[in-house]
Amino acid sequence: MSTKGFFIVIEGIDGTGKSTQARRLGDWLVSRGREVVLSREPTDGPWGTKLRESAATGRLSPEAELEYFLKDRRQHVEELIAPSLAAGKVVILDRYYFSTMAYQGARGIDPQEIRRKNEAFAPQPDLLLIIDLDVDSALTRIGARGDTANEFEKRENLERCREIFLSLGEEPFARVVPSHGTLDEVASELRKVVSEMI
Repeated sequence: MSTKGFFIVIEGIDGTGKSTQARRLGDWLVSRGREVVLSREPTDGPWGTKLRESAATGRLSPEAELEYFLKDRRQHVEELIAPSLAAGKVVILDRYYFSTMAYQGARGIDPQEIRRKNEAFAPQPDLLLIIDLDVDSALTRIGARGDTANEFEKRENLERCREIFLSLGEEPFARVVPSHGTLDEVASELRKVVSEMI
């Protein structure tokens, strides 16, 4: 197993189990002797906190939302992602700029323009894992965990977001992993993909 830094991003619409799978993948890599940094976006920094609050209180304009995401991500890259990779750690992110492409893209901003703005400063991951689930199942899961769908989780929005995520599956560094199976089955599939690359 290599000792150079490795950057994994886990993406997908809400309800696909990204956060759970990110933790499980991190635990597995630690058990294999890797130093792992597990993080998420939006972060808990000042810009990320504003974004999380807006999901419950009413979304910002598309332009303001994108600006907050860019500021939050720039700080994240500078303070955590880049130093961790330079130190040879495995960085696992629960959401990254691909989510911005999907969720702000669904609001009418060109996803490729969003990508260009992000890749001006944000490193491309070594591996993008897109956990895929149909929207009906995702909404059922959101409801089952006791949550009410927030402004980011409306059906029409999620349909468009899913389309954008699946279009990213054509990237050479991306893998689409269906999440209809059990947590263990999805975790096993993710480990298989990661073990081929790391």
